[in-house]
Amino acid sequence: MTRAITDRPTDAEIIQTACRRVRAATLAVDGTETTPVGVVHLFESEAFLLVPTDGVATVLAGECSDGLSAMVEVTDCAPIDLRERVRSLIWLSGRLHAVPATLERALAIEIATEHPDDGLLDLGHGSSMLRLALDSAVIATSSGASAVSVTELADALPDPFWPYEGDWIAHLDAEHGDTVGRLARRIPGHLHAGRIRPLGLDRFGIRFRIEGPAGDSDVRLSFPRPVTDVSELSHALRSLAGCPFLNSLPDRGPRAS
Repeated sequence: MTRAITDRPTDAEIIQTACRRVRAATLAVDGTETTPVGVVHLFESEAFLLVPTDGVATVLAGECSDGLSAMVEVTDCAPIDLRERVRSLIWLSGRLHAVPATLERALAIEIATEHPDDGLLDLGHGSSMLRLALDSAVIATSSGASAVSVTELADALPDPFWPYEGDWIAHLDAEHGDTVGRLARRIPGHLHAGRIRPLGLDRFGIRFRIEGPAGDSDVRLSFPRPVTDVSELSHALRSLAGCPFLNSLPDRGPRAS
């Protein structure tokens, strides 16, 4: 499929990326309390969820062969301490089904090949897998809310740097205030009265959160073209900052879970 070159990820790509690094997610079934979700793996038109075995959603899904109406809420948070850490909220709705215990381990192994997460090791040890057949997806960010079709979501890929973005943003914030300051020169002048912090990093550019006296604002600085590997990403950041010889990113380091 031909993909147009843009200066930012699509909403579908943002959802795919956020689900790869879930830190806060809940599953809601009508009329019951919410269930915490440890892993959300999107595959085609379905989401595979890791939830507590003794949770109400697991019990109800096991008792209903036709599936249950359910919704997963994913909160994508910045990897550093901000005044408001939420970057986006995502709602995935559909029909919830139990996954047979005999298939859980094989599915977990398959999922781990492209979505490694330590939480998968808990499968069968207090955690179970459920399957959400998706009907709709909605994402809300600082720029507004929009619906994403299930087909578009199935065709989208997560950002290639999703396993490392959290470590890199934390490293920039803690160790490279000079680089952040250089990058901040490209931010519109009327926002400079606020505190400027790195918010997100992807193949299209870097985002900043400006914590101003009247509220928060998010700004994206785009690369001239999307980057494909760590070397290109580091070069693009240095070029934006006007310091081509500065090493502003650490080694890939540990995988973000």
